[in-house]
Amino acid sequence: MHTDTSPHRTPPRHRRPAVLAAVALVTVSAAAALAGCNGGSGEGTSSSAQQQKAGKKVLWMGDSIAGAEAPPLEAALKASGQRFKDASSDGGGTVVASDTMAGSIAQTTWKDLKKNLASFRPDVIAYQLTTYDWGTPAQQRAAYEKLAKTAQDAGAELDLVSAPPFKIDDFYKKYEGAIKSAPKVAKEVADKSGGTVHFLDATPLWGTDSAGKQAQRSPDGIHSCQQGSAAFAKWFTEQLGKQDGFTPAAPEKWAKGSWTGSKRYVPLKCS
Repeated sequence: MHTDTSPHRTPPRHRRPAVLAAVALVTVSAAAALAGCNGGSGEGTSSSAQQQKAGKKVLWMGDSIAGAEAPPLEAALKASGQRFKDASSDGGGTVVASDTMAGSIAQTTWKDLKKNLASFRPDVIAYQLTTYDWGTPAQQRAAYEKLAKTAQDAGAELDLVSAPPFKIDDFYKKYEGAIKSAPKVAKEVADKSGGTVHFLDATPLWGTDSAGKQAQRSPDGIHSCQQGSAAFAKWFTEQLGKQDGFTPAAPEKWAKGSWTGSKRYVPLKCS
């Protein structure tokens, strides 16, 4: 997305307990939506080793919102025996080629995806709808269907993940209609895929109000800080666990990791 998230220095480590506490709070507040999804922590050494051996390779795509979610997501998936590569792009990431600007971004996204398919060989392609998924519903549908075919040809599952609610500022105002239609189109593509594409609606986690506490946006109203990103990592890892048959690691195993000091959160003025 258009907000600059370039890092400058590492935030202090004392934020880690707050991250874990926030994840616990989200677990309680979203219990109804996430019932039955909690990962156990009683796995034996042999089962953990077996899970690691059979772990899925997850390619994570999206814009800088997805980028802010990537550090804890990587930690959570690795702790769950899965493998992860962050292919998100600050100021870009879309696959929808609509106007000149988005078209240029999409061209780069498709080029990068081709490289990642060849080098990483993912089992799961997870694409979080970006703030640049502009265009008509027909253009959005064509892009998501192309992504679905690309994933299928590569032998990978495709997860289309709804974006969190974010502040519609002057930059986004004229694209508001397209931003609202994107998740509806993504769900339609998934529903018609015969099970090869999954639409993961994150509304139970984030809500629909970008200014609400549930949305957990940073001061810019768009990205998430460590606490919100950790809540997303827990939620998304649980969705993948149900989908691919693995037990998500308990937050205690990853939520206080070194990722909390990522320089990515500094320009977001995370407290």
